[in-house]
Amino acid sequence: MVAFIKQEALEKAREIQIKADEEFSIEKSKLVRQETQVIDAQYERKFKQAELAQQIARSNVTNKTRLKILAAQQDLLDNIFEQARQKLNDVGKDEGKYQEILKNLILEGLYCLNEKNVKVQAKEKDYGLVRRAIPEAEAAYKDTLGEEVKVEIDERDPLPANSAGGIIAVGFHGKISVNNTLEERLRLMEAEALPAVRTSLLGPSANRKFYD
Repeated sequence: MVAFIKQEALEKAREIQIKADEEFSIEKSKLVRQETQVIDAQYERKFKQAELAQQIARSNVTNKTRLKILAAQQDLLDNIFEQARQKLNDVGKDEGKYQEILKNLILEGLYCLNEKNVKVQAKEKDYGLVRRAIPEAEAAYKDTLGEEVKVEIDERDPLPANSAGGIIAVGFHGKISVNNTLEERLRLMEAEALPAVRTSLLGPSANRKFYD
């Protein structure tokens, strides 16, 4: 009887041991799987963080390079217009060409004002050329619109002596003026013709999707 009881106890102990080992293996596998998932998640998060940091660094380098290129391009354009600005004073050296320019500037002012009596402001130095240009502008205006116009120099309010030249046409008793000085024409060209100048010098922009 003692031997039977002892044998029963041994078998029961083995069953308990086997069950404990099985539960240990299951719990161990569960813990290992959970920790593996935690490690994988941490690795994936760190990998994404490193990838994002790399993308940000690449983007920063690209943007800095792009800004340097744009700054160099702008410096080139600014230099071109600055050189043009410095050469404005040379326009009046050829009196024949300058008189033709004055005629066209006056004529454009007449078209803009569309008034019968117009005064023009000019440098005192240019009065002689302006007086010769006025009849030509009046005749061209009449040929185009079929209307008479009277243009006079406003000698009470000349352009500054350091002006590059050109004229300001004034109408409607001084209420409306058309600035056709050489400086103003260059400023307008700098603003309006800049895209064309940029394309001519630097080529079309690869990033531009739409054109007027």
